[in-house]
Amino acid sequence: MMAMFRSLVSASTLLRQQQQPQLPQQQQPSSGSGSLAAPAEGIESQFSCPICLEVYHKPVSIASCAHTFCGECLQPCLQVTSPLCPLCRVPFDPKKVERSSSVEKQLASYKAPCRGCNKKVALVKMKSHIASCSKVQEQIANCPKFVPVVPTSQPIPSNIPNRSTFACPFCGARNLDQQELVKHCMDSHRNDPNKVVCPVCSAMPWGDPSYKSSNFLQHLLHRHKFSYDTFVDYSIDEEAALQAALALSLAEN
Repeated sequence: MMAMFRSLVSASTLLRQQQQPQLPQQQQPSSGSGSLAAPAEGIESQFSCPICLEVYHKPVSIASCAHTFCGECLQPCLQVTSPLCPLCRVPFDPKKVERSSSVEKQLASYKAPCRGCNKKVALVKMKSHIASCSKVQEQIANCPKFVPVVPTSQPIPSNIPNRSTFACPFCGARNLDQQELVKHCMDSHRNDPNKVVCPVCSAMPWGDPSYKSSNFLQHLLHRHKFSYDTFVDYSIDEEAALQAALALSLAEN
């Protein structure tokens, strides 16, 4: 929502600039308070995090590619074994990510107009100012809601079974997708001898909700290594789907 709001405000600002005469460089107004005024329009966007699209907050830089992000925004990347830069996808060493003191100094030096009340605010304080600016909050509240380009009168079916998440047939644990269901059953029910109904198969058009697998774990490992949502046309039965897959395989080879 904030990214959409910023694009709308930027478009209106650009239109307003085109309608007003530009002052010569030496006549540009200064802040008069010791901080530097924005040297050019769009200064806020020049110091915006590529992930959250807001002015940097506690900026950090990746040593290998020199790209800068909010410390909090980059944090999820630092939790994986081999992180990639979110911007250029270059691998980087998480131990070589440092606080960007140079960017912090610039954030404290430059000012930009608030996109709501138009008050000049130091970039380092922009995020907290926007959070409390009544004009910005009013604009966000009036931001156009998403609507389809071409409205449809087709009713949305209400009786479609849930084929995205499933309940464990052993213990009833809910909201597991196929991969999570396999992992959960292998971790928690590896030695459970009970015969159970496969929740994935029973949700399919061709499934039998009364059939119990004699070895459910082996069934999971052999039949549900991938998501049906990606590969299956639910409008055809299992045999037709198999024939279509074989025909496609022969065509590719």
